Amino acid sequence: MERIKMTTPLVEMDGDEMTRILWKQIKDELVLPFVELKSEYYDLGLPNRERTGDQVTIDAANANKKYGVAVKCATITPNAQRVKEYDLSQMWKSPNGTIRAILDGTVFRAPIMVKGISPVVKTWKQPITIARHAFGDVYKATEYRVPGPGKAELVYTGADGTTFRETVYDFECPGVLQGQFNKDSSIVSFARSCFQYALDTRQDLWFSTKDTISKKYDHTFKDIFQQIFDSEYKEKFDKAGITYFYTLIDDAVARVIRSKGGFIWACKNYDGDVMSDMVSTAFGSLAMMTSVLVSPDGNYEYEAAHGTVTRHYYKYLKGEETSTNPVATIYAWSGALRKRGELDGIQQLQRYADALEQATIDTIESGVMTGDLSLMWEGETPARKVNSLDFLKAIRSRLEEALKA
Repeated sequence: MERIKMTTPLVEMDGDEMTRILWKQIKDELVLPFVELKSEYYDLGLPNRERTGDQVTIDAANANKKYGVAVKCATITPNAQRVKEYDLSQMWKSPNGTIRAILDGTVFRAPIMVKGISPVVKTWKQPITIARHAFGDVYKATEYRVPGPGKAELVYTGADGTTFRETVYDFECPGVLQGQFNKDSSIVSFARSCFQYALDTRQDLWFSTKDTISKKYDHTFKDIFQQIFDSEYKEKFDKAGITYFYTLIDDAVARVIRSKGGFIWACKNYDGDVMSDMVSTAFGSLAMMTSVLVSPDGNYEYEAAHGTVTRHYYKYLKGEETSTNPVATIYAWSGALRKRGELDGIQQLQRYADALEQATIDTIESGVMTGDLSLMWEGETPARKVNSLDFLKAIRSRLEEALKA
């Protein structure tokens, strides 16, 4: 079988631990035998981020802006334990946060549904797409460990010399302090991305924050969304027969649980991080979730929404067999290669990406799957739990047949 040729590279961002192992296996079994891969490679594994002072993450994000399409493996955001384990010079910030800050835009995450695995929430019949703002908030926050009694202040100095100063808290003992930020231009991009995605997919759009408590920060998000909707999208939504509404996030959670699905739920950065995990888990597995960052200037970064599967990695290092689910990472590759094909006008690449995803679904629905899915399986065919590599080989067999047709 002649391999599909690419004309423009995509940016390849390698990662950490078990997902790094799966990354290579997916390339070897499902990508390189079928595609003459052109990629600009960046190693975002924690050891290389330490070696480069995390410059590699910035370089990868800028390469994404240059070439337009990237595919990213899951990476470690170190805590104190990781600093010790990897002998780090500092507690490096989230690479995803760094990349998203450079690219801006919105992360859209949706569950991958298969016959034989029912959502935990029995009312859910259609996918729920999480639209997550991808800039600022806690991921770019400034933090300080307050050593003892003293006054913490919020100070702003305008370009014209005007100042604003307000006491955050007058500490009577040690504590902790955090300063978050966002900017109107990014919130506007977030709003427009959500409204346009809703129109493109003809789905209702829900947006939720906690503006009753955060009367300036969250309320700004609410106000900008409403302004953009009223001035640019209301008539388009009416014509398309879809709706937009805002509600408090606690009310949104209750509505989501009672819903049938089939809508987009827009959330601020941290809310989207948490709620996408909740939605993906309730639909089946963290490894059954697509994730793509779409920037305002038309750049795309595809990734898995889950972590580096540390527990399985430690088993792998001991020589033990693992049955780690690679589906989200497979879909990151298929999504990136499909988008590269769309932008470069290579229909063969788009067809390959479609076939790869269908082969993955067909393999699971035939009863062959990884351990996490076998525990939830309700299909008529008995589940056959296989290790990660055997699962990839089963997908490859179906993919080869599909591409011969």
